[in-house]
Amino acid sequence: MATWLNVNVQDSASPLMEQLTFFHDHAMMILLMITLIVSYIMAMLFTNKFINRFLLEGQTIELVWTVAPAVTLIFIALPSLRLLYLLDEINNPLISIKSIGHQWYWSYELSDFKTIEFDSYMIPQGEMKNFNFRLLDVDNRLPLPFKSQIRMMVSSTDVIHSWTIPSAGVKIDANPGRLNQTTFFLNRPGIFFGQCSEICGTNHSFMPIVLESISPQSFINWVKSY
Repeated sequence: MATWLNVNVQDSASPLMEQLTFFHDHAMMILLMITLIVSYIMAMLFTNKFINRFLLEGQTIELVWTVAPAVTLIFIALPSLRLLYLLDEINNPLISIKSIGHQWYWSYELSDFKTIEFDSYMIPQGEMKNFNFRLLDVDNRLPLPFKSQIRMMVSSTDVIHSWTIPSAGVKIDANPGRLNQTTFFLNRPGIFFGQCSEICGTNHSFMPIVLESISPQSFINWVKSY
């Protein structure tokens, strides 16, 4: 894959992330058109084609540069508001997971079937295997079933953290003394990586998140064997 393709967003693993990617491309096309138009007008100004020293007022051009930005903002605001409502919607979750941020690791609690609690630490560089990713892999991954609506409840015990999985389109702050919640839907199996997205201290860059999307039957087997 070409190097320049790496500047794009990660491959989506949820319908919400697909919508976020579509909105990103939609906004970038509008910004590209604005940039080209403004660049063209500025180039014409250097050639004195758009300069009239006898012009005192121009109601037409004033109307255009007032209405055009307003219409442009409408084309950006409408899909943005729709996406905000989709991101905030909590719709009949099948599984509820509680994630608690610590300095500097995550702990998880699953209580829908039976109480399951475990901590998730970053794997130290001296204990890594050949298949591990440096600064991204953890000792205990969070297994979740795909094709299932999942509710994530997030809190913290010390400072503000942020539970973030870019491929799933999830980013939610973990605040001390407050329980935030979000929902997502994984549409394919895989291993998805994330990191704390708040500057939570000296080891902020050493508390990764690894989510393992597995089949519902494999998830049930994991719960039974825990």
